[in-house]
Amino acid sequence: MPHRALGPFSVSAVGYGASILSLPEGPQRTPEEAIATVHAALDAGITLIDTADVYAPSWDTVGHNERLIAEALGSWSGDASRVVVATKGGLVRTMDGRWSRNGSYRHLRSAVEASLTNLGRDVIDVYQWHRPDRWQVFADVIESFKILQMEGLIRAVGLSNVISDEIEIAIELLGPNGLASVQNQFSPTYRCSFPELELCRENKVAFLSWSPLGGAATARQLASEVPPFATVAERHGVSPARVAVAWALAQGEHVIPLVGASRPETIRDSAAGAELELTEEDLEMLGGHTDQRIPSRSSAS
Repeated sequence: MPHRALGPFSVSAVGYGASILSLPEGPQRTPEEAIATVHAALDAGITLIDTADVYAPSWDTVGHNERLIAEALGSWSGDASRVVVATKGGLVRTMDGRWSRNGSYRHLRSAVEASLTNLGRDVIDVYQWHRPDRWQVFADVIESFKILQMEGLIRAVGLSNVISDEIEIAIELLGPNGLASVQNQFSPTYRCSFPELELCRENKVAFLSWSPLGGAATARQLASEVPPFATVAERHGVSPARVAVAWALAQGEHVIPLVGASRPETIRDSAAGAELELTEEDLEMLGGHTDQRIPSRSSAS
């Protein structure tokens, strides 16, 4: 598995997005099946796992996914110390089933402490602001992340679901090498984050693409929704999903697709996309930036 830079870390070029194992709209798996999938990702060479406190079946089980990841790492036969875990805070589940946002320092501090407990760690590798809280001054929340980092609770700061202006503010406030990553939706069916991807390239910030296959509902339909991916897949004798991973990686050395999977065989196939070399003809057929967009299906991402 090739590696790429993520802040102070060197991680696998393909990461594992674990949300699918805990969210109610995902395929329901037993804890044993979920852990087997995480183990398969690790066995395939993946050393970056992305989670969040709100990835849970319900509002009163917040932390479910983080605890699952901790259990999977603890029971894995390999060297778990080389695995980087990125989690998120700032998104809130309410009793009535709504999703809300809270970027206050008080909430973030409490969320960090809870995530440390859930993950069984003394420090969080990468802590990401899940979604900006428009009731808060963006710069003030970035300052809160700086405080959490200075206190030794988090190693690296990341953002998620942000626009270019917000990335530029964070880069200015955090200073050189201060912003480790930006995690935005980006896939063959959703290319609207291309400006943010390019901005991250210019500033040497890792770009983590969530839902790189187009989301749980569209991954199975990728070939029909974007026919060139089926054509290239047939040419190489691989799955369209593997082509989608290779295409994301080809967008830049700073791009790390976070593949979600609920079965061992699925994550093994997607991880193999890191070894697929697309030709110039392939890339021309698959295209780069367009305005093609299929809206996100989950507020939790």
